[in-house]
Amino acid sequence: MLPLFLARKIYGSDDKNQKVSKPAIRIATLGVAIGLAVMIITVGVVYGFKHSIRDKAIGFGSHIQVENFMSMQSGDPYPICMDDSLINVLKNINGINHVGRYTLTQGILKTDSDFLGIVFKGIGEEYDTQFLAQNIIEGEMPKFSAKKSSNKILVSKTIADKLHLKTGDRLFAYFVCTDNVRVRRFTVSGIYETNMSHFDQVICIADLYTTNKLNGWEPNQCSGAEIEVSDFTKLDQVAQEMVEKVNRTTDHNGETISTQTIFEAYPQIFTWLDLLDINVWIILALMTCVAGFTMISGLLIIILERTQMIGILKALGARNSTVRHTFLWFATFIITRGLLLGNIIGIGLLLLQKYTGVVTLDPKTYYVSEVPVEINIPIFLAINAATLAISVMVLVAPSYLVAHIQPSKSMRYE
Repeated sequence: MLPLFLARKIYGSDDKNQKVSKPAIRIATLGVAIGLAVMIITVGVVYGFKHSIRDKAIGFGSHIQVENFMSMQSGDPYPICMDDSLINVLKNINGINHVGRYTLTQGILKTDSDFLGIVFKGIGEEYDTQFLAQNIIEGEMPKFSAKKSSNKILVSKTIADKLHLKTGDRLFAYFVCTDNVRVRRFTVSGIYETNMSHFDQVICIADLYTTNKLNGWEPNQCSGAEIEVSDFTKLDQVAQEMVEKVNRTTDHNGETISTQTIFEAYPQIFTWLDLLDINVWIILALMTCVAGFTMISGLLIIILERTQMIGILKALGARNSTVRHTFLWFATFIITRGLLLGNIIGIGLLLLQKYTGVVTLDPKTYYVSEVPVEINIPIFLAINAATLAISVMVLVAPSYLVAHIQPSKSMRYE
């Protein structure tokens, strides 16, 4: 292929008389590299941020929640009968990986110097505590039970700081019932920190047995169940099947059962995360434009500088398409080199952040203490391919400039 051969010769040329093309090539290469690096870093950070926040929200509420219809409408705790028959119905739905019961009750934690209103979340042995265990910063995870009370609780760092608590401390909790005030004494077994203020400010983990007793509910009653699906990408499909089999049905006590996904439970969080996708597309478009315009400028400079060579090729019988393809191949070499450099810079900085956490954030504002990143090779390869294709496509029009170069004039061009 003559165009490819000529492009290699031009690209590898060390002609010192070409004073303009070398800087132009470097600028074009750097423009592509910086544009790609910014795109890779943007996608890596946004995906890392989205998945980090999403996983934290799911850690507290799982993928799907089954509750009393009245609880979803009013926010007050109403029980449902979560017996073996209902649990079996839930577990037999395709895509369900785990079912865990929980009970919510409101109370007041009091120390000698301060008090704080919180929500106790009672969980049993079957509850998946992996997320909580990963976020414990002090103490240990108690063995929560639905059959007996351990009088041990797990509090957040936010609550611990407000009440000046540490592991091993004992404190009283007050629960206002319809006819009296109940008092329980608990021991702080562990302190967790997720940096999700929506949860950390109010959630305290206790035994399911204790919260049920405080609510005056039967052992087979609870506030609801948290459902974990096997494949998050099929969440809507599993949720639809649950709506068909469970939603609007009644338990043995005549209470109406309802379901909702994590997106419906915390719409403000996921709406905010969806806005990040728009920002990503804007940045990708801007960086692609920067790379494209840089390449167009570089190619035009190179074509003008190589006018004499173009004239000689035409005089020897080369067609306009041959010369045009030569410069397109030449541009492809520049773009490929820029892509290689951009990948090294972009992925290198992401790896640096992933393993060192050099860039920190205010967890009160961003929910994370350091910038989270995600190395997603398939998406990075797609960005590389799209950048290469778009950059070459935008150079097609400028490459037609060679058609206006006349051999008789260009051979006298200096």
